Amino acid sequence: MKLSVIIITKNEALNIGECIASVSFADEIIVVDSGSTDQTREIAQELGAKVTLADWPGFGQQKNRALDLASAEWVLSIDADERVTPELAAEIQAELKHPRADAYRIARLSNYAGRWMRHSGWWPDHVLRLFKRGKARFNDAAVHESVQTSSPVAVLNGHFLHYPYADLESHIAKLNHYSSVAAAMLHAKGKKTSVPGAVGHAFWTFIRIYVVRRGFLDGKEGFMLAMMACAGSFFRYNKLLLLNKQNKQGD
Repeated sequence: MKLSVIIITKNEALNIGECIASVSFADEIIVVDSGSTDQTREIAQELGAKVTLADWPGFGQQKNRALDLASAEWVLSIDADERVTPELAAEIQAELKHPRADAYRIARLSNYAGRWMRHSGWWPDHVLRLFKRGKARFNDAAVHESVQTSSPVAVLNGHFLHYPYADLESHIAKLNHYSSVAAAMLHAKGKKTSVPGAVGHAFWTFIRIYVVRRGFLDGKEGFMLAMMACAGSFFRYNKLLLLNKQNKQGD
């Protein structure tokens, strides 16, 4: 059975080469780029990917654009900061010869500040990424998109390797961006908050990651991650509070 790999990118020159190399077993690799100013597109093309330039409508819609360009019977969606291990590559190829289901969840092992995170809610972090074309699509969420399907779903034994943040600066930048998008989504749904509410959400985020999900077992990196998530939650609800205030002033 033939396989298309789909990847969406913007300024992923540091990642895209290793990402594409890890899926070189695929019959087709499609990259939809939203205006990279680095060498992302050139690197992808040199490695044999089919590259399309597009505007940015949000994660879910962009991944559906990439999906619509796929021509193989099966599709694997992978992010530029992820890698398919040789073991997972062999498992995917073997599975597609005799599929047990129309869609598959795959675990992700994520690296944070040089440590492979086995707790903190980051492992096994199963994501639905491999599916038969026509049997699944991404939702339209601007961030934290996911694949939706009504077909049977199985789980593979292998896992992706995930490198979500190159350094602390990139983590902070993503927190700032994602919290703005998330606040706008909450505001559009009519959600309200307050200063105590923002503090409460942030505090619970830290407790959930560091205590409930045993982030303390991930050492100092687990503490760092929990604190960053706490800050991201605080940013999100403070931005929502300001949006609510602006909306009230405009009435």
